Amino acid sequence: MTEIEFRIFDTVDLRVGEDEDGTFEGVACQYGKKDSYGTTFHPGAFRRGIDKGSYAYLWMHSPFTPIGTFRADEQPTLLHIGGRYDDTTDGRDKRAMARSGSARELSVGFVRTDLPEWKKLAEMNDEDRADVLENIRSARLIEVSQITARMAAVPGAKLKTVRSALGALYTETGEPSLAERLAEYDREHRRDTALLHEREQARRRALARLRLVGSTVL
Repeated sequence: MTEIEFRIFDTVDLRVGEDEDGTFEGVACQYGKKDSYGTTFHPGAFRRGIDKGSYAYLWMHSPFTPIGTFRADEQPTLLHIGGRYDDTTDGRDKRAMARSGSARELSVGFVRTDLPEWKKLAEMNDEDRADVLENIRSARLIEVSQITARMAAVPGAKLKTVRSALGALYTETGEPSLAERLAEYDREHRRDTALLHEREQARRRALARLRLVGSTVL
């Protein structure tokens, strides 16, 4: 099971070139800042999780709607991306939306690579577990998406997916998420973890919103 997570940050920093070459650059991830899902990326989080080649630049995390390509560069305080919109109807439309301000936010899709095996995580005390879950110290970049303004429900959403390659179809599986596994473990051991319950409820709301938006763009 692979859980792809998504995050956006308060600072909107997507800059689109004034020329007609379709170039853009922006900040996909900020380090040391708590996001709206309560997690914090630490400097160097993507140090081993960035490919040297190009990534797909997507619209609303839809693998059916690529709108360009980009390369990623990890800097001391942020993950910077720079790329070019496709010369397609989708690419031109989304570039226009970025320039108008109706869709100029970025959301990063990633897989955490810093988590221990879930049973080990389940056995931790509340303080240690929260520290692990809330601090992202290592992750693998999957994609970056341009999203509509103020898409507050997207941060923290998780899709349980099977990927055959970059840009492959995202297929949900029946496997439980990490939060679901931990919640079940805590119930079995009569452990009350309000934090995990809150996380899972937020995840479910965000995923429902993402599905709703996705149904309008697929």
